[in-house]
Amino acid sequence: MMEAKKGYKAKSTHLMIAPTKLRSVANVVRNKPYTEAVAILESLPQKGAVYLRKTIQSAAANALFQNKNLDEEMLYVKTLMIDEGPRMKRVWARGRGRRDILLKRMSHITVVVDEIASVGE
Repeated sequence: MMEAKKGYKAKSTHLMIAPTKLRSVANVVRNKPYTEAVAILESLPQKGAVYLRKTIQSAAANALFQNKNLDEEMLYVKTLMIDEGPRMKRVWARGRGRRDILLKRMSHITVVVDEIASVGE
């Protein structure tokens, strides 16, 4: 019985950046080859590009460590999920003894890289 491949995973949690800011960068590199995704992320100016690049490189390193026959050119970004983490609440003092609450949002990144299926299979 043949078991389906699930890919090689890496996670980054509790990142101090809002998920909406990360998702706009993640949409650019989703389902791209690994080398192309890393090249794109290195050229983007956003803060989220650094977090995504590190997580994608970590997933690729996991793949290359677990399977010695793989090469970087054989990998692609299979799944890229940006989830919302916990929120830190900060208080701003306002007039008449009132307050405003500032929510500092955190993100979790989950990346799965997998081998590009060859044409003959």
